[in-house]
Amino acid sequence: MILVTGGTGLVGSHLLYHLSQKNDKIRAIFRTEKKREYVKKIFSFYTDDVQQYFSKIEWIQADITDIPSLEPVFDNITQVYHCAALVSFNPKDYRKMRQVNIEGTANLINFAIDTNVNKFCFVSSIAAVGNAINGKPINEENEWVDSDENHGYAITKYGAEMEVWRGSQEDLSVVIVNPGVILGGGFWNEGSGKMFTQISNGFNFYTEGVTGFVGVNDVVKAMIDLMNSNIKNERFILVSENKSFKDVLFSIADNLNKKRPSKKVGKFVTSFFWKIDWLLTKLTGKEPLLTKNSAKSAHNKSFYTSKKIIEQLDFNFEPVNDVIVRVSKEFKK
Repeated sequence: MILVTGGTGLVGSHLLYHLSQKNDKIRAIFRTEKKREYVKKIFSFYTDDVQQYFSKIEWIQADITDIPSLEPVFDNITQVYHCAALVSFNPKDYRKMRQVNIEGTANLINFAIDTNVNKFCFVSSIAAVGNAINGKPINEENEWVDSDENHGYAITKYGAEMEVWRGSQEDLSVVIVNPGVILGGGFWNEGSGKMFTQISNGFNFYTEGVTGFVGVNDVVKAMIDLMNSNIKNERFILVSENKSFKDVLFSIADNLNKKRPSKKVGKFVTSFFWKIDWLLTKLTGKEPLLTKNSAKSAHNKSFYTSKKIIEQLDFNFEPVNDVIVRVSKEFKK
């Protein structure tokens, strides 16, 4: 039986649909009923017969940070897809991210070892990969360097990877994927989905920072292909293309038939704004719209290569603009 954690999130929900096409025994964990029901909306992007595939999933309410709740989850499990994570650039969430991303992963690894799971796939991030060397595109060999510049999310994802590698040293077969910014439908108020919502609402600002982007279907396909291969104890960057935020926002605007953002924002403006926003959050208690780390990320220019998975699996990535076309159609629904 296959286990999926984070099945009610972006990667997990799309993964569950694709797994349901070929597998009859799938188990997924969830925390709230509301989130579980939301997965049906994701399935509706792919099929009109949602219930046929949704019914293949055995749902167990559990929390990866709660060890007793995980005990029944691992009964007869042969493969684990670990997609659950807390994503935040807000410094106040750092301790919670350590608990979910590092301790939660450690719990899953321990259970996988104890129950003799055949293979474990962990969804990490390009945030946990080292920086470029001599201007060359970043690959899987770029080593993590401790630095005050590393933000909390990156630190906790790297810490989670260390737990996965620990599992590999205890004879657990593992694979790690490091996706770029994942573009996919269904989650319009978080992650990359916010870009579609903001553009739809008339968002008028852009930066020219560059990073790697990838479609959620490619992330899911790579994970399944790796789990069904003989490859083990390897990590793979998943990036279709390196693009500027400007180009991505413009493409989203064109596909949503909205006005393109017209105001370029420089480093000084974002630096000023996050400081003002920080003060406002202190006074109001509201979530910050922009943090020091997210402001910096908006201007960084980082280039990644997915040469490793392309060569080892003969993998073909969907062009980013094609992904945006499809996700825009899903947004309009």
